[in-house]
Amino acid sequence: MPSTQQVRALQALSFMDLTTLNNDDNRKVIEDLCSRASINEKSVAAVCVFPEWVALAKQFLKEQGLNTKVATVTNFPDGSSNVERAAAETERAVAAGADEVDVVLPYRALLNGDESTPAELVRECKDICGDSVKLKVIIESGELEQHDKIVLASELAISNGADFIKTSTGKVSVNATLKAAEAMLGVIKASQTDCGFKAAGGIRTVDDAVRYIELAEQLMGEDWVTASHFRIGASSLLQDIQKILVKA
Repeated sequence: MPSTQQVRALQALSFMDLTTLNNDDNRKVIEDLCSRASINEKSVAAVCVFPEWVALAKQFLKEQGLNTKVATVTNFPDGSSNVERAAAETERAVAAGADEVDVVLPYRALLNGDESTPAELVRECKDICGDSVKLKVIIESGELEQHDKIVLASELAISNGADFIKTSTGKVSVNATLKAAEAMLGVIKASQTDCGFKAAGGIRTVDDAVRYIELAEQLMGEDWVTASHFRIGASSLLQDIQKILVKA
């Protein structure tokens, strides 16, 4: 009988977007990431890589007999206000075979009082993704800081077609926090849509992951917390999961 910690570790694994988004990523790094996408025949929800590595990741996972999704990022990490750039990058990502696209909302524009550019960017990217590719919108909650700005960014993303809203790029000083997660989950609940939630950045242990899982269960109900609605973006978390699940 698995322990409670092992059960939670398996949960965290099933919700995980196993990620590498470093400028020095290469073929070996991507193949190594994909080779670690399953433990004891249980797979992560997705692997997340830069667009130029999507095709390699998909091929490698297929060769391993895994149906794991491949996610990528666009308008990343700066959250530019250039809608054409974000749309072009998203088109390329979809053409490369990405199952999911994590696009950065132009959060600085929002902080400057511009709501129309972020709304347009999400709308354009969702039109490109259509129904077959999930669009996850990164609001960069640590940079927005204030509760009302986090709520506004979440509402804008959802109302313009986001399939998920995501806390962070993992490339700023403050990434996922429970406070931001609570605000974002509250917006999802109030929206009465099928939008999902992804916490990313700084989640390094199963105990960290469990705090977000329990918060989502509390606010949205246990039945809601599945990989179709809930994700954790991380890289180092896998090491802690492995320690727990591969114990002698």
